[in-house]
Amino acid sequence: MPSHATIRPAPRRAAHLALPLLALLLAACGSGPRDTARKPESFGQIDRARLLAADATPGDWLTSGRDFGKGHYSPLEQINRDNVARLGFAWEYHTGTRRGLEATPIVVDGVMYTSGVAGRVYALDARNGEELWHFTPEVDGQVNRKACCDQVNRGVSVWKGKVYVAALDGMLYALDARSGEVLWKQDTIVDHRRAYTSTGAPEVAGGVVVIGNAGAEYDARGYLSAYDLDSGRLAWRFYIVPGDPSQPRENPELELAARTWDPKSRWDVGGGGTAWDAMVYDPELDLLYVGTGNAALYNRAKRSPKGGDNLFLSSILALNPRTGRLVWYYQEVPGDMWDYTATQPMVLADLPIGGMTRKVLMQAPKNGFFYVFDRRTGELLSAKNFVPVDWAKGIDLKTGRPLVDRDAVDYTTGPKLVFPATMGGHNWNPMSFDPRTGLVYLPTLHAANYMLDTTRGHEYRPGRLNMGITAMLATGLQLGSPGLSPQLRRQLEQLGRKYPEARDMHASLTAWDPVAQQAVWEYPTPGWWDRGGVLSTAGDLVFQGTDTGLLRVFDAHDGKLLKEIDTGTSIIAAPMSYSIDGVQYVAVMAAWGGGGWFITNPKSAAYTYGNEGRILAFRLDGGPTPKPAPLADPGPRPMPPPLGASAATVQRGARLFAENCGICHQNVPRSGAPDLTRMSPAVHQTFNDIVLHGQRRALGMPQWDDVLSEADADAIHAYLISLAWDAYRAEQAGLRAGTPVVAPH
Repeated sequence: MPSHATIRPAPRRAAHLALPLLALLLAACGSGPRDTARKPESFGQIDRARLLAADATPGDWLTSGRDFGKGHYSPLEQINRDNVARLGFAWEYHTGTRRGLEATPIVVDGVMYTSGVAGRVYALDARNGEELWHFTPEVDGQVNRKACCDQVNRGVSVWKGKVYVAALDGMLYALDARSGEVLWKQDTIVDHRRAYTSTGAPEVAGGVVVIGNAGAEYDARGYLSAYDLDSGRLAWRFYIVPGDPSQPRENPELELAARTWDPKSRWDVGGGGTAWDAMVYDPELDLLYVGTGNAALYNRAKRSPKGGDNLFLSSILALNPRTGRLVWYYQEVPGDMWDYTATQPMVLADLPIGGMTRKVLMQAPKNGFFYVFDRRTGELLSAKNFVPVDWAKGIDLKTGRPLVDRDAVDYTTGPKLVFPATMGGHNWNPMSFDPRTGLVYLPTLHAANYMLDTTRGHEYRPGRLNMGITAMLATGLQLGSPGLSPQLRRQLEQLGRKYPEARDMHASLTAWDPVAQQAVWEYPTPGWWDRGGVLSTAGDLVFQGTDTGLLRVFDAHDGKLLKEIDTGTSIIAAPMSYSIDGVQYVAVMAAWGGGGWFITNPKSAAYTYGNEGRILAFRLDGGPTPKPAPLADPGPRPMPPPLGASAATVQRGARLFAENCGICHQNVPRSGAPDLTRMSPAVHQTFNDIVLHGQRRALGMPQWDDVLSEADADAIHAYLISLAWDAYRAEQAGLRAGTPVVAPH
């Protein structure tokens, strides 16, 4: 068996089950009820006929969204609003990781398949969580430097006895669903010098499996790759944005796209448009739908100086999966300048519109508008905003174009306050469509960004962040960022006072009527972190997790909160439901991560209990849910070493830290990355070995000697020592009021 796959004995990973007290007592006496259910005999046997008939086997969950339309809806109703108060813990599984978990598990014939950090795959007995096998891809820790948004993975695809997963480094694997053995693997990255990663789930589309990539914030040029399901042979590749016009076009659609870009665009930066998440295949129409990402550089005035729509950024593409050719497209944000990706989950459904049933595609992307398309033709049927927006006054249904309010949001003329924020009115967290209620249950974020570009030009930084602008949450939390001049800080504060509603940053679960294009009910939460994925069921229930570790259950009709289970682990992924032997389960992956993973909310479960990854399953009449032990208090800060650097060196270190380190190291307590203002003497002594020479690569800290010099590392170190002294003085002042602590020099 290849070293990539490891089969581990079940007892190592099935943490424990919830058993009634009587059963435990009887088991201790050597008699009584035992789990004598047969072990799984079929592994991953999904095909076209079975997928089209998904409702005939409602106990299975065959894709990341259950059926081919990916509605994240279960027809199961054993758990319903009349008995949900009895919902309790069934079993848990510990992944042994401490980064974000975003996937929705697949369950077929009693086996659960799901993915975790960097592309790990877990196959479990769905009755009890016992591990059948566990696959860990060989990913070089250096790729962490190219991941904007944690080492997350959004799921697997299962088809005809194979499990497909894309690892963080872009390697696509086909695994044997019975054993986890690697059947084939393909490197999907065309240029490893650029910052490409893969975090999305592969999509099986006809005879191929398709995967995209991430990296538009760095220097990636988006494309899709399709591989033969059985052999792994490359079938086709579709580039999303054009490249250097002096080079041949890789696919004919780029001729159309190139006409919407300035020939003197910043081709060196890559262009962006990466397809890092949303894909869905319609086996009835034989069409593959793909959402594309944001621009690189963000600022169109510098990316494509003569303007243009810049196809196919922020678009939905309908492709023929046999040929890779474009059938139709729709661009949601022409000339994107605001990180408004169209990569958010799409749902295929049948809706009554205009007196007839239409086969539609629904999407609620970052830009704040809820779109309904005819998925045969790409005709835009409706589009209304589901959160406050100011970048556009609406969508012209005749032309399909947004009515962009350039005066309000064009930051080339100065800082602007832009709604929604770059985190989006809705991001990757799956929404759910209940065909019985006709409602979409949508996790939303109400937030705005300060956006500004203070540079005269952009110097391309190979393999590093190349957004080219500054974007900060309008809550004011980031106004103390290093490198922000006092004058600019005052300007932003004045802008914030002009729009006080921007400080009311919060999340909500919204029940949205996609036909009437209006909210039916809304459940707001004060924490903007609470925007986890959603499950709805035929039991008239809606499930959503929170960053505070709660699994919440709502009445699907009016949004009444019916049940809360405190798990002790942050939940951002979407729950799912399945049944075995007449028992319905609800399961969810739990761990904080993804975009913003390093900013730990002090009220979150991750802050209190840590961030150990878990898969949790619940059933009627289950037991109490086990919670991790609370984290120990970090104790007093160690006294930092002497600060011998000049103020100019510290200031230079602040700039270098913001450019290269700050995306992970926010230096907030109990965040996912170490608080570097609390470094021990041993870490201070080996700082350059860690930063430049990879001393801690095995722990996820890449080396930077190809980017930073010794002098750069020394400057960053000086900046961190300065920060550590500020924090140490403040702590000592609190402990011994009136006794100053002076940093030795």
